[in-house]
Amino acid sequence: MPELPEVETVMRGLQPSMEGAVIAQAQVNRPDLRWPFPERMAERLTGARVVALRRRSKYILAELDRGETLLVHLGMSGRMTVSGDPLGQFVHDHPQAAKHDHVVFDMENGARVTFNDPRRFGAMDLIDTAGLAEHKLLRVLGPEPLGNDFHEDHLIAAFKGKNSPVKSALLDQGIIAGLGNIYVCEALFRAQISPKRKAGQLAAARVAALVPIIRQVLEEAIIAGGSSLKDFRQANGKLGYFQHSFDVYGREAEPCKRQGCGGTIARITQSGRSSFYCGKCQR
Repeated sequence: MPELPEVETVMRGLQPSMEGAVIAQAQVNRPDLRWPFPERMAERLTGARVVALRRRSKYILAELDRGETLLVHLGMSGRMTVSGDPLGQFVHDHPQAAKHDHVVFDMENGARVTFNDPRRFGAMDLIDTAGLAEHKLLRVLGPEPLGNDFHEDHLIAAFKGKNSPVKSALLDQGIIAGLGNIYVCEALFRAQISPKRKAGQLAAARVAALVPIIRQVLEEAIIAGGSSLKDFRQANGKLGYFQHSFDVYGREAEPCKRQGCGGTIARITQSGRSSFYCGKCQR
């Protein structure tokens, strides 16, 4: 499932074609994805201007001039692609409609934004903008890891007394919003912390050191265009390349990249997810 860097990359890719532009025609080709679409969604979106695009956790939020915000979740296989962009950044010709093109936005500026999702685990919702923070999907989220509210004191307090593994704590969206399995593995490797360590047993200094490491891992992934694992694509259809820089994720039985370590990357299952780590240098 796309994590924060992938969603951020898609959101930034959509901005030139959608932000400030009017949706001339919204087309909804099925009644639902993961859950039913809002009533009259196509009608409510057609003619609306996209005031701003932003990301919250793993959700793309398109604020509209009608007092509503479109929430988009890519799910496991969802992707948003742009064609016909007048700015010349994407393919100029609109491709032929594909089987899983479930939602299509034809913008007044000539761009077409298509949401394609073969597995239909993605989602869209229309939310009253004034009550956005209280939406059931957003009100439970912790601070953004790249925002000012994510700092040493926050993480130290969140970990205090926690008996769960540090890997599970970092995946808790109420502690940090948007952090996923891949980048937690990478951050713990850089911090030399075993994913099996109890969060509440980590010294405050080691917890504090995680904050800049998490930021660095995410920022590097965003710069690289996100990861291209399985179905992820950027808005212009290109693959992301951060996976070429993975230190541990997906590298089971391969040698540790840390200079002088000599260990081997292992994989264990935690809460149904694979954790990759070096048992020699991560403690």
